[in-house]
Amino acid sequence: MASAPTEPLNPSQPCPCGSGQLFSACCEPVLKGQRVAATAEELMRARFTAHVVHDFGFLHRTYRPTSRVPFVDSGEATTMKWTRLVVHGHETGATPEIATVDFSAYGLEDDVEKVLHEKAEFVRHDGGWIYTRPLREGPAPFKASAPKPGRNDPCPCGSGKKYKQCCLLKT
Repeated sequence: MASAPTEPLNPSQPCPCGSGQLFSACCEPVLKGQRVAATAEELMRARFTAHVVHDFGFLHRTYRPTSRVPFVDSGEATTMKWTRLVVHGHETGATPEIATVDFSAYGLEDDVEKVLHEKAEFVRHDGGWIYTRPLREGPAPFKASAPKPGRNDPCPCGSGKKYKQCCLLKT
């Protein structure tokens, strides 16, 4: 049973998830339980929208550790006002029943913009998707674009010496 959000949205407005679709054609049917999310990314977008409209029952039902436990509204007010979602990537995992979504969720707290960057894992369950856990919090690790010099290569500092006799000694 779907719980009513505390912050209603106009169905003819753009969806808060940033898909470019109207709320009525995007996340609203998923939040209301009229259809299940077809992909992990679609569930991620619906979960973000649930944060925007304060539909904590939906968040509870679509999170694996709490999905089988009845939802009890704690009545706690949230101070974060979620403003936008950027999905960086959506990948299938080792099997088609597992997927990951890399995203950044932006919000305002005390008039300061904050960002939650996460790579999240989802599994297909009972015909739909469910959020299981964060795999990484924060941006992806930096990957150097240039290969590291070999020990016998010229040193990249321009000294004219071999790397092993110059900057390799300094690391």
